[in-house]
Amino acid sequence: MKYLHCILLFSLTFLIISCGKGKAETDETVKTARGIPLERKQRFTGNYNMEFNDLHDAHLSAAIANGILPMTLRDDTLKLKKELVRLPDELELYKMHNITHSIPFLVPSAAQLFIDIAQNFRDSLYSKDLPLYRIYLTSILRTDDDLSTLTKRNINASENSTHRYGTTFDVSWKRFEQIIPDTVHQVPPERLKLVLAQVLFDLKKHERCYVKHERKQACFHITVR
Repeated sequence: MKYLHCILLFSLTFLIISCGKGKAETDETVKTARGIPLERKQRFTGNYNMEFNDLHDAHLSAAIANGILPMTLRDDTLKLKKELVRLPDELELYKMHNITHSIPFLVPSAAQLFIDIAQNFRDSLYSKDLPLYRIYLTSILRTDDDLSTLTKRNINASENSTHRYGTTFDVSWKRFEQIIPDTVHQVPPERLKLVLAQVLFDLKKHERCYVKHERKQACFHITVR
């Protein structure tokens, strides 16, 4: 576990330094967690509900297998310093949006998956010669106390949420932030959603994660495998 923490810390440090530099990936490749390019086998069809429809049971099985035991209170994170990684509030690659009912902690494999998604999204924009945008992280780890408060406000919130295990996070497909604001050169959210979907499609095909396209919450619900 200490080794995994070192890998993730190195990755975050590297990303902070290299966000504005480096050669972008081509449309034909996608990087794994080890940085090894893999040739794309398929292209995303554009059907979000069909391609990203992994059931809750699949997410939950992966969460239980790869995650922590659910926590009751946020202070319980102090007992799990070796099992959880705290994400920085934001990097040039991403922002956290309205994180009121969850806290920025993930197990190392999920944290690495999230950073890979954010970096691959940026690289895809580079390869398409598009302006750079940040993705928005909208939900991360929830304690039982967080979930209890949330279910009172949102009847759709699951009491057996995969967010309880530190393996799952939500990324908005509606909200993106341009890194260098430019009122002339902007990309419609629909196009950015398509770029993000291709990144997720590749990682899903390589069995890195389960993904659910959430329409009401306007996010991709993602669990590390």
